[in-house]
Order: sequence, then C-alpha cells, then structure tokens
Amino acid sequence: MRLIAIFVIGPLLFAGTAVVAAPYAAELAHVASADADPIVLPAPENRSVVYAADGTSLAGLHGAFNRDTVPLSVIPEPVINAILAVEDKDFYEHDGVDVSATARAALADVTSGEIEQGGSTITQQLIKNTVLNDDQDVERKIREAALAVRLEDQYEEELGSKKAAKDKILEEYLNRVYFGGGAYGVQAAAEIYWGAPVAFLGYGEAALLASLISSPNNYDPTRSPEVARERRSLALDRMVEEGYLTTSEADGYRDDPLPTARQQVLPPPEDYFVEEVKQQLLNDPRLGETPEERQAALFSGGLEIHTTIDLAAQAQAEQARSLRLPNEPLEVRDPATGELTTTTFDTAIASVEPSTGAVRVMVGGPGFDQVKFNLATQSKNSPGSSFKTFVLATALEQGIVPSDTIKGTGPCEFDNPGGRDYEAENFGNSNGRTTTLTKQTTSSSNCAYLRLGQVVGIENVIETAHRMGIESELVPVLSLPLGSMEVTVLEMASAYATLANEGVHNEPYLIERVTNRAGDTIIEHHTESRRALSRQTARLVTDVLESNVKGGTGTYARPDYPCVDSPVEQPAAGKTGTGQDFKDAYFAGYTPHLATAVWMGSAGETKYEMRGVRGTDRCGYTLVRSVTGGSFPAVIWGEFNTAYHQDREIVAFTDPESTRRGRHIDEDDGLTSRRARSSSSSSSSSSRSRSSGSSSGSSGGSSSAPTPPATVDPGTPPDTQKPPPVTEAPPPVTEPPPPVTEPPPPTTVAG
Repeated sequence: MRLIAIFVIGPLLFAGTAVVAAPYAAELAHVASADADPIVLPAPENRSVVYAADGTSLAGLHGAFNRDTVPLSVIPEPVINAILAVEDKDFYEHDGVDVSATARAALADVTSGEIEQGGSTITQQLIKNTVLNDDQDVERKIREAALAVRLEDQYEEELGSKKAAKDKILEEYLNRVYFGGGAYGVQAAAEIYWGAPVAFLGYGEAALLASLISSPNNYDPTRSPEVARERRSLALDRMVEEGYLTTSEADGYRDDPLPTARQQVLPPPEDYFVEEVKQQLLNDPRLGETPEERQAALFSGGLEIHTTIDLAAQAQAEQARSLRLPNEPLEVRDPATGELTTTTFDTAIASVEPSTGAVRVMVGGPGFDQVKFNLATQSKNSPGSSFKTFVLATALEQGIVPSDTIKGTGPCEFDNPGGRDYEAENFGNSNGRTTTLTKQTTSSSNCAYLRLGQVVGIENVIETAHRMGIESELVPVLSLPLGSMEVTVLEMASAYATLANEGVHNEPYLIERVTNRAGDTIIEHHTESRRALSRQTARLVTDVLESNVKGGTGTYARPDYPCVDSPVEQPAAGKTGTGQDFKDAYFAGYTPHLATAVWMGSAGETKYEMRGVRGTDRCGYTLVRSVTGGSFPAVIWGEFNTAYHQDREIVAFTDPESTRRGRHIDEDDGLTSRRARSSSSSSSSSSRSRSSGSSSGSSGGSSSAPTPPATVDPGTPPDTQKPPPVTEAPPPVTEPPPPVTEPPPPTTVAG
C-alpha cells in the first residue's frame, strides 16, 4: 500500500524508528485500510454578518473564531506562493506526506519520544487542526500522516484529478489556519492587519502572513515589530529560493511598513439595533431547537442577516437627538431621599414604515457603550396624553365624530366605588370648556378625555390600543386615557403607524431574511396585515392629529416649521404626551412615509422631574421650561422628520368622507341629538384641497345636510353596542396598579 511504502518503510526505517512505530502498526493499518470510513472535515466556524437595509455591513458576530471563508480563486497568487514557500514547497508534488522532510524531523524526534521539529505538510496540518489534536507525541504524528495520505487519495477519487484534490485541500487550509489576533483564515487576517480583503494583498503583505503561521502570537507585528520584520525577511528569502521573487524584488519589500494596530473592518455588535436583532434570533426556533444550537448558528454558522434599519434615517434621528436634546446637567431632588443631585435626561426614538411594519430607526439611548439597556424596546414609560389617540379612535369606531362636543371643564370628579372619588385637573388648572373633540384634542383636555373614556368604555379603549399595536398589559382604570399605563417607544411608533396606514396594522419587525453559508434562506419575513380600524376612522383620527400639529400642542413637530432651514411642506399628524410630575414626555406622530415616537426622561431606575430644563427650540433659540411632549420631544421629532422628508415625494393624507352633524356627547346618555349644535355640524375634515394647502380649520365642517355615519370597512365589524354610560361600575380598587384609588393626576398631566 502507498501509505506504508511512503511512511513506514521510508522515513521511519530510515530514522531507525521501527521500534517506536511498532506499537502503532495495527492502528496504522486500520487507518490506511480502504474499508475505513471516509474522512469528513468539520465545517469551519464562520462569522455571521448583519446587514442594513441598503446592504451595508452593520456588525460581525462571532465567538472565538473570526473567520470568513473565501474560495481559492479569490486568494491572490502572492499569498498562495508565500505560504507554499514557507510551509510546504513541494505541496503539489507529494501525496500528503513529504518523505524527506518527515525523515529529517524524525531524526530529531525519535530519541525523545516527542515531536520537537516540524516536517508536517499542509495536508498534515489540516488533519491536525480539524480531525486530531495538538498532542506532541509520535502516536499523533503517525495518525496525522496516515490520515493525510488517505485524505489526498479520497479527494483525488472524488474530484477526478490530483490537481483538483490539492486545490481543495489548499483552500480548506488557507481558510482555517490561525494568524493571530483572533483571525482564522487569510480573509480575516487581511482585515485584522491591513483593514482590506485578502484579494488586495501583494508580496510584502503575503510574506508577513506566511511568517505568522508557525507562531502567530510571538510574531505579531503589532506587538513584536522587530521579530516580525525578521520573520518576514526569512519568508522573502524562501520565496527567492523557490523562484517566486528575484533578490532585488524581495529586497524592495523588506523595508515596507508593518501593521502597527489591529483593524476593525466589521463594526462590533455594540449597537442597540444589532443587539435587538441578536436577541430575536437567539429566541427564534427556526435557527435551532435548543439555545445551544441557536447560539452556534448565530456566532459560527456564517449567516447573512439582512435587516430593516435605514442608516441614513438613523443618522438623521441621531443628529436630531444630539442637536436638540438638552444635555446640561440639571440639579434635581431625589424623590426617594429628598436630597439634591445632578442628572441629565435621555431620549429614545423608534420609526416604523407604515406600509410594511419595517423598523427603520432605533435610537435606544445615549450610546450602547454607556447604557446597554434599550430605552426604545425594553423601557416602559407613561405615554401621557399621547394615549388619548386610542380613546379618540375608539369613539370614532363607535359612531362618534370629531365635530361632536363634550364637556371639558375642570376639575372633574368621578365616582369610585370602594374608594375615594377620582378627581383630575386640566393642564395648568385650566377651567376648560365644552367644545368639539377636535378642539379638545388640540388643547389636550384631560377632563374631556376622562369623560370620553367613560362614555366609550375603558375596556373598549384597551381593545383598540391592542389592535393598533400596543402589546403591554393595560389595566382598565379611570386614568387610562391620560396614559397611566406604561408602554414602549416602539409600541407607540407601531400603533401610530396603523393610523398612517389607514387603519391596517403591520407588526413591527427588524429582520428581512437570514441565509446560511450555502445561500439558502432559512428565515424570511412575510408581512401579515390586519385591519385594526376602519379606513374612515383612521382618516378622521389623522385629520384631528394633523390639526394638532398645525395649530395645537404639537406645532414644534411641523416639518415646515417657520425659521428652520429647508422646511418641507409634508403634512404630518401627531399627539403630545406628558407624564406625571414631568417625569416622562412623548411625541408620537406620522406622515404617510413614516411613523415615529420620541420619548424623553430618565434612563435609570429613578425618575426625576424635568423642570427648568434648558435647551433650544426649532429656531435655535434658548428654551427653558418644564418638559412636556410639545417641547423637546416635538422639537426632536420635527428636526428629524424635516431632514428625513427632504428628498421624498410630498404625500398628503387622504381626506375622510363627510360625516353627520355634530352632536353633544352627554356623559349620562351618550350621544344626545337634542343638544346638537349647528355651529359644530358637518364634516370634521371639510372638502379642502390638500394639494393646494388650503384648510378650513381645526374642526372642519360646512353647513351641508347631515349624512349617515360612515360604514366600517369589511373585516372590522362595527361596534353596535350602545356606548356604555359613565354610570357603569368602575373597576374595583383591588385591581393591579395603578388602581382607581390612586391620587388624582396632577395638573402636569397634559399634552
């Protein structure tokens, strides 16, 4: 057999090592047997790469092995020649074992019974690195040689020629060998030392790579430059000896500068969005049945992970945050101890594409290196009055129209069986008034919306919010319309995207598709739309919220805000929200292109009051005030959306159909037509021409004859139940917090 002739009879007998090899003769015969199982090299651990929506690399994901496998055809000739000259000059000639090299090594090794010198061919090194271990003894060396010859025979039989077999072995080797710095394979090594793909390397770089293989840690040029320079020079000498370079050519490379620092070609996975993608995949059974399988697939499976993030929009959102978020330390009082301390406030931003649900922007905090906790997806905060939108949508689904009037006077008091009465104030202790829902929304009347919540039913409001995209638990308490239950920023962006998509909800998602190293798609997103609101309801809500941006509490959010550079005439709709004692502030809004929610508050466990905060408005003027949703969150929202819509087609919202005349909403009886007021009758939207920019006012309307209520689109059964009167029993005080017996919301709860 060729193996025995080459290995046993040749170098072992020549070195006088027959006695040493004798104990392994039987095993050697078995390894060399044609009946032995085929050699299967384990698949190399390949890093996975996360890509943005435009194909830009976001991050590399890998464990101990930073490797990117490339075909032999991509590896340039200088790299191949340098490594062959240094590691195995007769690679294309021998049959897996270099007899003369092995004999020389055996002479030095046999007396000690251990391996002290090299002599291993590239094929033997491949076998050692993939099938065997690093034990330095004669037994491992014998098995290594036997398996090396078998592998070459096997590949030659499979591929039909010795050249093809050699090319396959060389490709496997070049993609697996370690070069130091955590880089496995020539591609990762080229990136680590030169910040470039291996295809860009020439003879100078190739000589350094070849010199690293025997001892990558000791010859690392970024740590031991003089030693590395000496080893590179030896590699250049080898290439001269093998005829790859002339002496003068080699001399020209000896003084080339060495790498002085390791490069980072792929960004590290230190990013809020990438971390969210990682966590989703680690919990996705399509990646593996067990956590261990999913971990292995993600960090060593060579996956290509294509995501939804829009890098240009992300940069614009971060710029808006950096430009307009107040960052001066503020002296505040610790609510637990009463002691004075200083703090700064943070913001979170999430943007969702209404037509698909794709998450295009995620600003999760001040920076992943500072705070790992994602404020856009993991932190839940009070949305304040931005939650009133769900009450409004519920009312419109039940047949109420924006021109209906409701009492908004304050303070307002509500019965609370089992506890003291629930009393609330309008923002700033405003007396409020009785007026249309549109005007109660643009002034963000607390008392009007608390009453409306009782008319339409808090349970119905919860159902509407869930249909629109709120996933957090919502408890049916009297204060729910004022945002007393906490939600995430991404939930708010997703829910408002439902309005921008005319009542159709698309679940927010981050991952478009995942392919494995073979190019097979193993995960792919398929949008599953569901109607959450009738088209008419969504358009009516949009009409009201557009009025709020034009002339209500959300004017700072206008993309065409006066005095800004390059204003955009893109219509926008949105709602402000302010939490109790100014501890949270929200602006949630949308255009037909994008829905975005902005939150501002404290990032840590302790929530501080945002009073006397100094920043700048849309015009750059100093703004010192207690933070409401209509202040800095709206400023940031407007700054971002003005930039985002610069090069996009201006798309107007679609007008709702005309509605019946407005009526008064009586707390005890629901809608009362006998109190209809002609001044608030007709359509809430009017028949204005949006393309010309004309508008009839916040409530809309004309003196046209009343029309029947708009029908609900198929797929969303209308709520035929009579709106529950305010006298229905409120939830008991034993319900989960915040209970209805909580202190009345202070005057700081507002839009």
